[in-house]
Amino acid sequence: MAYLEEIQEENQSVKERYQLAMERIAVIAEEEGGTVKEPYKEYFITVALYLLDIKKTLEIIELEGLKQFTEKQLSAINHYLYMDLMEEEALSDYLKAEKVTAEEIYGTYKSDKRKGGYLNSYANPSYANEKLGNTYGGFLCFLYTELRALVPYAFERRYFDITIALELFIEIYNLLEEGEREETHRAIRQAIYYYVSDYCDITIPKRIREMLDPSISFITEVIEKSDLSDLSYLYYFGEYISENEKRTAAFLNKLSQQEIDAMASTYTQGFRQGFITMRIDMSRKSIVNIRCNAGFERVVKAAIKQFRDMGLEPAIYRAAVSSIHKKQHLKVGFTSTSVNRQYDYDHRFDDAIYLDRALAERKLVGLRMGYEEYKDLAEEYAGPAVMEIFGEKAFAPKKKEEAFQLSEKQQKIFVEYQRDSSLLTNEYIKSDEYSFTIIAYPIPEIGEQFEEIFAETVKVNTLDMDLYRDIQQILIDVLDRGEYVHVLGRKEETGNRTDLKIMLHSLENPETETNFENCLADVNIPVGEVFTSPKLMGTEGILHVGQVYLHELEYIDLELKFKEGKITEYQAGNFTKEEIKENLLYQRETLPMGEFAIGTNTTAYAMGKKYKISHKLPILIAEKTGPHFAVGDTCYKMSEENRIYNPDGKEIVAKDNECSILRKTEIEKAYFNCHTDITIPYDELGEISVYTKEGEKIILLSDGKFVLEGTEILNKPLEEISAFK
Repeated sequence: MAYLEEIQEENQSVKERYQLAMERIAVIAEEEGGTVKEPYKEYFITVALYLLDIKKTLEIIELEGLKQFTEKQLSAINHYLYMDLMEEEALSDYLKAEKVTAEEIYGTYKSDKRKGGYLNSYANPSYANEKLGNTYGGFLCFLYTELRALVPYAFERRYFDITIALELFIEIYNLLEEGEREETHRAIRQAIYYYVSDYCDITIPKRIREMLDPSISFITEVIEKSDLSDLSYLYYFGEYISENEKRTAAFLNKLSQQEIDAMASTYTQGFRQGFITMRIDMSRKSIVNIRCNAGFERVVKAAIKQFRDMGLEPAIYRAAVSSIHKKQHLKVGFTSTSVNRQYDYDHRFDDAIYLDRALAERKLVGLRMGYEEYKDLAEEYAGPAVMEIFGEKAFAPKKKEEAFQLSEKQQKIFVEYQRDSSLLTNEYIKSDEYSFTIIAYPIPEIGEQFEEIFAETVKVNTLDMDLYRDIQQILIDVLDRGEYVHVLGRKEETGNRTDLKIMLHSLENPETETNFENCLADVNIPVGEVFTSPKLMGTEGILHVGQVYLHELEYIDLELKFKEGKITEYQAGNFTKEEIKENLLYQRETLPMGEFAIGTNTTAYAMGKKYKISHKLPILIAEKTGPHFAVGDTCYKMSEENRIYNPDGKEIVAKDNECSILRKTEIEKAYFNCHTDITIPYDELGEISVYTKEGEKIILLSDGKFVLEGTEILNKPLEEISAFK
């Protein structure tokens, strides 16, 4: 295997350290914590036993491989390794059906120490602080969470990453073995700090290579070398495998190869079309980064073949599992449905333990080192091809006092690092030289009608682009006559309080220029929107939506107030202002309106209503089901100089606003490294009107329906919904 050949040298260089560390950990377990006193003794025994399970997993993989096991046995192994994070229902199912099988493989030594379940896990900040105290509970909770990354690392045989984590565990054990002294707290924090800092010169360049180098793509090899008709392959990745992954893979196995190829083609051709639309030469590129969820391997395998026919090799990297690489609770890369979203949420700011300006600067050095080392690959990078999922049950996170939070000083450092790392990345992977595509499919958790919803989603993803191109052009022609747009919610009927004035750029040459992009199903699947970068000065009012999902979190009664195009106030019925700032504004005091769009995909809207899944639709689809507004960067971030044309031949000129234009003088103030779309669904929409400089008012939509002549056909799907009858 090419992947194993690539990591063999690194593994050999660290194997002796690994063996020594595991021997020491075995002693800790056998001596029941050694001389460490309570309340820490139980913690170190429990974690040491978990680490011995990692050792056993590596031995199984190295010596005999996973193919010796049945699918049932592999499921038991998978759930055994993740049981410390499981929610109660999933844990109960494991204990009833798989515990005996797992213990037959791993042994039953002191198994009572690992009872499993997140409520009683040292990865749970509340439980850790309760059992270990406030002084060290947080540190030890972080340590165990960092060690949880060793499960996927074991499957990839990444001995270096495993070893340095083992050594951190031993170092902290030694510090507490000496007894609690005045300097112990500082020493443990420093141990964690230097674990992150000292190795980031290695770990960050490695992460960059994972994104860019197809030769080390472990995930690709599993997909291509496995018999996908046997669902045992799902357990070869090392990700947590739930019913979502199993049922999705089983469902896709029922489809013909022709159907699978068609799904893959929608995805790959959208990627290719992005290069054509943006007039970028794809022939100079050779690497595509595929991001997807476990369970979709049949589609991904077909997509790999189609990308290769275009001259692109796939680089598929795993979503970050170590703290230094994570971006809050979000997962970017190959992943599976979360074993426990509260766990992810609890640890979104673990970097508060170690983040300071010196470390941020060192991370930037590591980033530059990595891009310098792999700059040839960076030049050949064609961009990400993303396959998202939707349909997970609503998640209402519980904010825990015991979980780490960034201080105000750290929030500023975080914002500055995100800005600087983005600018640095753009030096090597220029935004105006690559493309992307995004598509989304439901997972079984969406409900009993999963297969019907899946088929309907495929239909939504493949609507007639010619029809939408012509209808959307009618909208654009009127919008381009406008000085501003006024959007009103249906306050009386639905309680939507939206009242927004959106200023448009002036067109110097209306015959050849346009403000709005006619967005078809290329980089942004499905079809169905026209969008622009509005002027900030003069853009003002209230944006309100009753229910919306943003970055995997559900917001109820979200309200944002704008003045001069920037957020001045914000609130939600289920989040505090602090939480909104953390999760929507990304620690900033304000964000500008980076995009205004009108979604035209009434078929997608009707699907949401028909199956009662509107609140579960991903933003990728939801943004096409009404007007939407993005806070953060414009859609043209760092590619403003690219000349882009609509199908009618007019050039799109509204690509900047008063923030992004600062790229020419003060680039550090131009970008925010976020772009969050917020959609008002049609049934909450009162009116969208265009106001010309001459004072003429032209109504585009009224009471959620399209009323502009030539666009009425879009109402047909709406007329089948009771809310519009």
